Amino acid sequence: MESSAEPQIDALIRALSLAQLPGDAFNQYAPGDVNNAIRRANLRLYLLAMAARDLQTLLVMEAPGYRGCRLTGIPVTSRKVLLEGLPALSLFGREAGFRDVADAGFERVYGEQSATIVWSTLSDLGALPLIWNAFPFHPQRAGKPDSNRRPRPLEIALGAEFLRRIMAIWDFKQVIAVGNVAFETLRDLSLNCRKVRHPAHGGKKDFVAGLTALLSLGA
Repeated sequence: MESSAEPQIDALIRALSLAQLPGDAFNQYAPGDVNNAIRRANLRLYLLAMAARDLQTLLVMEAPGYRGCRLTGIPVTSRKVLLEGLPALSLFGREAGFRDVADAGFERVYGEQSATIVWSTLSDLGALPLIWNAFPFHPQRAGKPDSNRRPRPLEIALGAEFLRRIMAIWDFKQVIAVGNVAFETLRDLSLNCRKVRHPAHGGKKDFVAGLTALLSLGA
């Protein structure tokens, strides 16, 4: 599938880079910034790696956080996960071509709790769904790039357009929403999905149990 998906993946990343956002949302793929160029390359490498695999499941998260996708360009993936890699899943790592980005002011930001929980769970299960965000850009509080906020309805509507592009590239047999925002987005798109709790804010145990049960059905 990789070769046939490559033009669609490149078009998706270009569309992401050109998206116009409000001042309190950060486009980590926008042109004109060397770090954003690295993030685009990281995302492309990730999506091409996914296109080369027999994917069954789409896992939809809420939005990038400032400790994860905001820096790496890959959904729910921290610098730690990106650079150290996931041997159990044969994914990520410097040796696979993924590159580090440490924006000014974020040099000491290395790990992210949600990223650690999600990828550790998937590694333990030996399961590899495609992961995407309902809103693929970083929603932050005004003037505070090292913060996160819930995406607004108009932002979710924008994100839905990119989610449709993802669905057009892959033929998923199962779609799992992680948390309420992802679930509501998928519901509004009339997409059949199952829901698990988001791992943040004390949700780790329920997230792991819910994801384990659903992925055992055929991820």
